[in-house]
Amino acid sequence: MQGRTHALRFLSLIVLTGLLGLTVSDLSEAAEKKEKKYDASKAPVAPAATARTAGQKLDHVALARLIDQEVNARLQAEKIEPSGRSDDAEFLRRVYLDIVGHIPTAEQAAAFLDSKDPNKRAKLIDELLASKDYGRHQADIWQALLLPKNSDNRRLDSAPMVSWLEEHFNQNTPWNTMAHDILTASGDADKNGAVTYFAAQGTVDKMTDNVAKVFLGVQLQCAQCHNHPFTDWKQTEYWGMAAFFMKVQASKPNAAAKNGTPLNVTEKENIRRGKNALPESAKILPPKFLGGDNPKVSTGPVRPVLADWLTTAENKYFTRAMVNRTWAQFMGRGIVNPVDDMHDGNAPSHPQLLAELATQFGANGFDVKFLIRAICTSEAYQRSSKPTASNMEASPAVYSRMAVKVLTAEQLVDSLVQVSGVPVAGRPEARAKAAGKGGPIGQRAALVAFFSGSEEPNATDLEDGIPQVLRLMNSAQLSRAPGLLNAVKASKTPEQAVEKLYLATVSRRPTAEEVQRTSAYVQKVGAADAYGDILWALLNSSEFRLNR
Repeated sequence: MQGRTHALRFLSLIVLTGLLGLTVSDLSEAAEKKEKKYDASKAPVAPAATARTAGQKLDHVALARLIDQEVNARLQAEKIEPSGRSDDAEFLRRVYLDIVGHIPTAEQAAAFLDSKDPNKRAKLIDELLASKDYGRHQADIWQALLLPKNSDNRRLDSAPMVSWLEEHFNQNTPWNTMAHDILTASGDADKNGAVTYFAAQGTVDKMTDNVAKVFLGVQLQCAQCHNHPFTDWKQTEYWGMAAFFMKVQASKPNAAAKNGTPLNVTEKENIRRGKNALPESAKILPPKFLGGDNPKVSTGPVRPVLADWLTTAENKYFTRAMVNRTWAQFMGRGIVNPVDDMHDGNAPSHPQLLAELATQFGANGFDVKFLIRAICTSEAYQRSSKPTASNMEASPAVYSRMAVKVLTAEQLVDSLVQVSGVPVAGRPEARAKAAGKGGPIGQRAALVAFFSGSEEPNATDLEDGIPQVLRLMNSAQLSRAPGLLNAVKASKTPEQAVEKLYLATVSRRPTAEEVQRTSAYVQKVGAADAYGDILWALLNSSEFRLNR
């Protein structure tokens, strides 16, 4: 393949994608289709779900059953027939991407597809949740939420926070404990990675905005300067929440990076802030819980008072925000959508389901793996993404079929690494090979930044532009897979070789028609070039780029 022109490569892609049947038009159409405006308040009321005892603590199997009762009740009320169960290949690739953030290897895919174990899906969910890659993937998701980038923190060292998140998600630290530790973190970031959170926010208003958004699911920033125009939040409530952060003093990330000093966060009494430290709209008010009371506070740190209130099971915002965000991560949209805009005017699509998930999350000790296990065990999650005549025009909010999600930048990069077998510096297994500070260790981060879209993209919107498409098409760094191609070339027949390529990239075996066409292509151009061309076409196909 070396030495071929870009024009020849582009022509090869056009020919091969048609040849291999990889346009996946039904998936692309589902991914790109504009979502119709949906008004949950006008939806028919679903019949009450049965087989449930109020207040009863459920295990993940019972909660999965409850999920299906609530989703199916809504579908029955609207007379929508859901899509059938996903096939094993569809489920395999989906659950790998959703739980560990990358596709399976060819060997893992073949083993799962060949297994006759009737419980293999449940066992795979457990296996992936026990993998160290689960914590890495969760850390990817949460560091983007907790450490939003701006000009004041563009040189922020996020590594301590990422490592902290990865460790705690893999340990399955209860979410209320993690949130409490983040909200009260003090000291140096090299000793406590959670300190990075407040250093990344920098100012009191940014701290207030992010805490409300991430931990409570509330867009509060519009109430900073005036009463919120679309909700009941008042400006006094904004600055009542902000009062919990008035004593926080954090290092400036850009200065810390320049000086080579660790980030530090303290909470001191009577901090004298400069005249530009607070916006002109600032009001100095006593601390007040959002939508709640004014607590009694001492002259010491006040963040622990907020954290104690915020992380209880009784806090309707906290539990709902986490289960709604987790549901969106796996189902493509939140029960309340957007996930961080919970208010009376933005009704949930399934109010009872949201309430039950929040109750069970709290009752099960804020166990994130429990919540994920229940969602992935449900038939709602395991449905095919292929539409039927009945649900072709159905709102995504009824979950009649699985949403077709676009791979995140991290999922794309890590899946390419999985195929190539070549570690990308920036993951722990590659760091030992990194040469010097500021060198290859940032390779993964640079690739992720290149393939990232907007700050918080819609999971079903493809935001790639021409630069991203050309990078995938032309970059030897991303498309080379010497180990895979050597194994493929050692296959006894073209049919076996093509099967390995499909398993390694799209996690399924090729159809009979695909085998016939690719084998003919191998005979026409020769194995030395054909296998590389087929791999390249697979990696550039819509089927590889989507999570269906």
